Amino acid sequence: MTTAQSQTRQARARIPSARPPLWDRRFTLYFTARAVSLVGDAMMPVAAALAVGALYGISGVGAVLGVWTGTVVVLVLFGGVLADRIGARRMMVGADLARVLTQGVLAAAFFAGAPPFWLLVTMAALAGAATAMFQPGVNGMVPLVAREPHRANATLKVADALAQLLGPALAGLLIALTGAGTVYAIDGGTFLLSALCLSLIRFAPADTPADAPTDADPAAHSGGSLRRDLRQGWQEFRARTWMWAVILIWMGYGVLLFGPLVPLSSALVGARLGPNAYGLAVSFLGVGTVLGGLLALRVRPARPLAAGTAAMALYTVLPLCVALGANLPVLLACHVLGGGAWAFWSVMWATSVQTHTPPAVLNRVTAYELAGSVSGIALGQILAGPATALASPARLLLVSAGACLAGCVALFATPAIRGLRRAAPAEDGGPVSHRR
Repeated sequence: MTTAQSQTRQARARIPSARPPLWDRRFTLYFTARAVSLVGDAMMPVAAALAVGALYGISGVGAVLGVWTGTVVVLVLFGGVLADRIGARRMMVGADLARVLTQGVLAAAFFAGAPPFWLLVTMAALAGAATAMFQPGVNGMVPLVAREPHRANATLKVADALAQLLGPALAGLLIALTGAGTVYAIDGGTFLLSALCLSLIRFAPADTPADAPTDADPAAHSGGSLRRDLRQGWQEFRARTWMWAVILIWMGYGVLLFGPLVPLSSALVGARLGPNAYGLAVSFLGVGTVLGGLLALRVRPARPLAAGTAAMALYTVLPLCVALGANLPVLLACHVLGGGAWAFWSVMWATSVQTHTPPAVLNRVTAYELAGSVSGIALGQILAGPATALASPARLLLVSAGACLAGCVALFATPAIRGLRRAAPAEDGGPVSHRR
């Protein structure tokens, strides 16, 4: 071998792989934690719609879901600050253990008979508080456990999709055979397994500050006032026009589209086709989400949010088919299409946030975008029941379909959203600051 050939091989050996391995120990543990937890979470909307709805009607379902969502909105900013201060992983483990308790209480209550409404609302508030501590870290953990966030987000979205496929059908079957208590007990078990997997994640010394233990989150920091941390997160969020513009639109989506969709759809589909049909429709939503996640694994558009917006326009068919009283085959097909649209947008959005935000503030920025988007959902869920006194559920879902299209037009019309480019290849391994 010549000297030149030897030098060429050595130089190639020093070049990092264009496709770094995804399934190392850290990502495998994180994926397992999220996958099992997502299966339990996917069962909950059906459990609430069927079990709570049977006892307290559409208003009861909307109130329980609204209290949960509203508590998330109120507390998620503090969850973001704490995740940046003491580490996302530790906050997520604690939140999982808290939800083991709330779901266990609800399981016992349903096994004992018909839970009082105050207990359902109280547990929803406590579970919402735990979720507020958990969710900011979901975004922040991905760059810490995966070398390529886009592939990781798409893989996690496929897991989410499979959960949406299996969870609702399983929930409907278990409620029919054993009652809602079994569903809540399984959900508590998934949180316990998630906490175990997250607690086993360790970060290498090279990823961690010199004065921190090896199991600490690399992005964690201490010191500074709560107000200063909140202000810094807000400044970073506000500096990105594409981010806050999307969240403004998503707040409208929450009130008019995402919030009322579950209470209204479950009532309409259940009344026309039976409760099992609604669980089947949500499962087919999961089929679409699998397909959308797999597509996102292969497609990396230069302008991710523009591509995601084009996909979201297809989500319109979901409320539209329910409003128009589509038969079961059409209903299922529209749920597949809507699930695919939602999954593709979600991967484009999550990767954009993670790769255009500095690691030190990612959890806080995530908390602001969560607070904004979820606040609209909470209001929409709470108003779903009272709104049926003004218009039929079918007419309200027609409004939802129109709002979906109008929001997509607004997304395309905003230059900062339409023109946001995918992070450069050198940045795929970690987030960077990008303001626009």
